[in-house]
Amino acid sequence: MKKRVAIIGAGLQARRRVPSIAEDPDYEVALIVDRKEEKAATLAKGLGSRVSTDWKAAIGNPDIHVVVVLTYPDSHAMMSLAAMEAGKDVLCEKPLSRIEEEARAMVETAKRTRRILKCGFNHRFHPAVLEAHRLFDAGEIGKPVFGRARYGIAGREGIEKEWRSDPKIVSGGQLMEQGIHLVDLFRWFLGDMSCVTGMTAANHWPMPPPLEDNGFVVMQNQSGIICSIHSSLTQWINLFEFEVYGSHGSLTIRGLGSSYGVEKLVISQHDPKGPFTSKTIEYRGTDPSWKSEWLEFTRAIVKRNQPSGNGEDGLKAMQIVNAAYAASRDGRTIRLDN
Repeated sequence: MKKRVAIIGAGLQARRRVPSIAEDPDYEVALIVDRKEEKAATLAKGLGSRVSTDWKAAIGNPDIHVVVVLTYPDSHAMMSLAAMEAGKDVLCEKPLSRIEEEARAMVETAKRTRRILKCGFNHRFHPAVLEAHRLFDAGEIGKPVFGRARYGIAGREGIEKEWRSDPKIVSGGQLMEQGIHLVDLFRWFLGDMSCVTGMTAANHWPMPPPLEDNGFVVMQNQSGIICSIHSSLTQWINLFEFEVYGSHGSLTIRGLGSSYGVEKLVISQHDPKGPFTSKTIEYRGTDPSWKSEWLEFTRAIVKRNQPSGNGEDGLKAMQIVNAAYAASRDGRTIRLDN
C-alpha cells in the first residue's frame, strides 16, 4: 500500500516538490493544506488529492504517514513538532525554523520520537554538486586549501511588502534565504566550522531592519580551511558559483539551470611542472534535484537512518548564518561550539 503524504503550504516550493512525490510509486499526495483553499485546490488538480485549510487535522490524521512542511519559516517549528509527536516523518523547507531555539527543539524531538527530520537542502542534489562531492571525497583535488562561493538574484520593486521582508516571519534576509544553501554545502564538503565573521547591509532595497540585501561571510573549519560566501539581492544577472580548491586542483560549479544558466562542473588539475588542465561537464535539461532529494528522503524513511541534509544540518547552518549576523552587528569573529 502506498504511503500517504500531506503537503502543508501550496506555494512555489510545493509546486516544485509535488511532482516528484506524485511520480513516486510508493507514495501518494493524499492531502494538500493551505490557508487559502483555492490555492490548495489548484495544486491538487490531476492528483486526486483532498484539500483542506486545517493543518492540525491533517497532522492528526492517522492515515497520513509523511508531512512536508512548505509554509513560511515562522510556522515550520510548530507544524513539524506536532507532526513528529503524531508519529509522522517530516521534510521541512529551509531554513529549518525562524529561530535557533525552535530548530534545536525540532532536532531533539526527532531523536526522542525516532522520526526522520529532513531539512530542504535540494542544492546538495544538483548533479554537478553530487559529482563534485564524489570527486572531492575520492581525493581528486588533494587536500582542501580554501572555498569560495557566490549566489545572487535581482530583487524586485515592492519586495519590502513581501513576507520575505517581515522580520516577524523570516529568520533573516538574503543570507538566510539563499546564502544558507552555500553554508550547508561548505559544511557538507569541509565539515563543521569553528569560527565565523561577516558583514551585512541593505544599501539598495528598502529592507526593514535587521534584514539585509547583501551578506558576506568568512568562516573557517576545524582544520583551518577558510571559506567565503557572498549572497546578494542586487545581483542583476542571476548567479550561482561554488568553488573548492585543493592542493592538486579545484572543483567549480556554475549555474543551476534555468535563469542561472546551464549547470556546469569544471574539474581543474594543478601540475606544478606542467600546463594547467581542466575538464567541463555540462548538465542540461530540467532540474532533477527535487526528485533526487525526495528519493534520498524516502530511502532514509525505509532504512530509518539519517538523510543527507538532516535536521542537525539545518540547525548548524542556521547557527552559522546567525553567527555572521552577530559578527556584523558587533564587529567581531564568533567562535562556534560543535
